[in-house]
Amino acid sequence: MDEIRLGIERNTFTILAKCPRTGALGIAIATYSLGVGGYCPAINPQAGVLASQAFADPRLRPIGMQILESGSSAEQALKGMQDADSYADYRQIGIVDAQGDVAAYTGPKARDWAGHETGVGYVAMGNVMVGPQVVDAMARTFESTETEVLEERLLCSIEAGRDAGGQPEGQRSAALIVYGVEESYPWMDLRVDAHDEPVGELRRVYELYQPMADYYYYLRPQDPANTPTQQEWVAKLND
Repeated sequence: MDEIRLGIERNTFTILAKCPRTGALGIAIATYSLGVGGYCPAINPQAGVLASQAFADPRLRPIGMQILESGSSAEQALKGMQDADSYADYRQIGIVDAQGDVAAYTGPKARDWAGHETGVGYVAMGNVMVGPQVVDAMARTFESTETEVLEERLLCSIEAGRDAGGQPEGQRSAALIVYGVEESYPWMDLRVDAHDEPVGELRRVYELYQPMADYYYYLRPQDPANTPTQQEWVAKLND
């Protein structure tokens, strides 16, 4: 295996989780860096969800995911990612496996403030934050919204992290990705790659997309012969 070398610094706050009711897996993430949805998260709905951040190296993601796909635990995937990485002290990693078990690591050389919290089926973590209140706000919000669908819980959690101060420089990109257990493609994969207030923009996009989710996830791919136009679908929703 090629040696993993130090990557690009990323200042990021993230929550990843499994829904205990539906089995869905998802992640919400925000950062000062651009295009975060493309290089930090990885999800396989049959294996787990993970994120590698801080001085992020995207090559760590397939290493961890391959371990999860073999049936190994979140802790084993974390160890495998660390063992493959010469600069593990700089990284921050969160993992939730298909069973809902969690693992998290904040390296001692991740820039302050950096840390994580874990709970039943979730990991909240951040680096280069204004303080621990950011991660704590995400965790508390996730726990207090247990009756909501997973995507709403995740989005509310990063909104809480932003409102608790987020990063000193602010945020410029954000993403919300959720996979159900039925299909190999995402229930929702929403990204804001460059914006002055990406978490707020992500909320706006989510509110537009959410009423269309069944249309995109079920109807178009699985029953095209009976799928109405998008305009007809929206009109039906508004009846």
